[in-house]
Amino acid sequence: MLKVAIIGCGKIADSHAAQIIRIKGCEIVGVCDTEELMAIQLYERFPIKRYFTDVQRLLAEAKPDVVHITTPTQSHYNLTKQCLDFGSHVYVEKPFTIDLAEAEKLIALAEQRGLKLTVGHNGQFTHVARRMREIVAGGYLGGTPVHMESHWGYELEGNYANALISDKQHWIRRLPGGLLQNNISHGIAKVAEFLATATPQVITSAHSSPFLKGLGEEGIADELRVIINDEERTTAYFTFSSQMRPSLRQFRIFGPENGLLLDDYQQTLIKLRGTRLKSYAEKFISPMMLSKQYAENAARNVRQFLSRDFHEDASKKFLMESLYRAIADNTPVPIPYREILLTTWIMDEVFRQISAGYPFRKQPKMSEH
Repeated sequence: MLKVAIIGCGKIADSHAAQIIRIKGCEIVGVCDTEELMAIQLYERFPIKRYFTDVQRLLAEAKPDVVHITTPTQSHYNLTKQCLDFGSHVYVEKPFTIDLAEAEKLIALAEQRGLKLTVGHNGQFTHVARRMREIVAGGYLGGTPVHMESHWGYELEGNYANALISDKQHWIRRLPGGLLQNNISHGIAKVAEFLATATPQVITSAHSSPFLKGLGEEGIADELRVIINDEERTTAYFTFSSQMRPSLRQFRIFGPENGLLLDDYQQTLIKLRGTRLKSYAEKFISPMMLSKQYAENAARNVRQFLSRDFHEDASKKFLMESLYRAIADNTPVPIPYREILLTTWIMDEVFRQISAGYPFRKQPKMSEH
């Protein structure tokens, strides 16, 4: 029986606990939060053996095999290090760490101690993401990716957004990348998976939307555009937007022969043919072929829904199970460390450029002639 613990008993911890108890062969031996009431409420709502307010007591008394860290990002490094030093494997919620230096130290420590470490990029393990990975591996693109486009939409509404806007001391505001740092790693990770170099060229543009400026918020960037270019001449665009409609969570990857379109919201995967049909056939037959693919995606989604494998956190459960199998069988981690480090490196570079040039100076108006 794999013994699992959770550190941090906020909202995200609920989704972790709900999936952990659905996985055979593991049990939650303890949860921990410095706010005792938070620990108690999680303890009382799930089949959990004990609750703690001190991490060292949790480790010493519950002796977990693996720890899930679901706290604000600023605490990830110290908590993960404590768990690794104790001898526990670790699942860290996104974003992995504050910066690349922390990420490198944790991965080096995990490798030194022979422990497994992963980050909560569960978006990489949805049904369609796994299917896309298989199709790419099967050679559908016709070679190395030529170009990628990743869109990650975020809607500034609900209790979470209201708390961020109203609380000037909110922990997200204290991150080096603010709102962006807490949200863009999912979209960046999709690109990082297919880049060849560890230090690609990154060009960044960011600003506060008119919506935020209307609220008097000019210190929060909620619109981001990034161009990425690696040594193999694979290029990528990444877009984060709170205002673009429709709000998209899509990933497109194009090879020398064909492309693929993944839609996270719709959970669809569409094959994009690299050649056109002759004459007017392209205008009649191609739309019908796309319609057939969408219908097949819809049917697949219905089947998965009926089999109870289409819930919102199915990808999180898959990532957890993959980590647990890697621990039990001593096999590679589900997300290669290279991808974790590259995602963090790109984010560091984005925030460095924003810090250097954001808010941007207003350009002088061109003179009229």
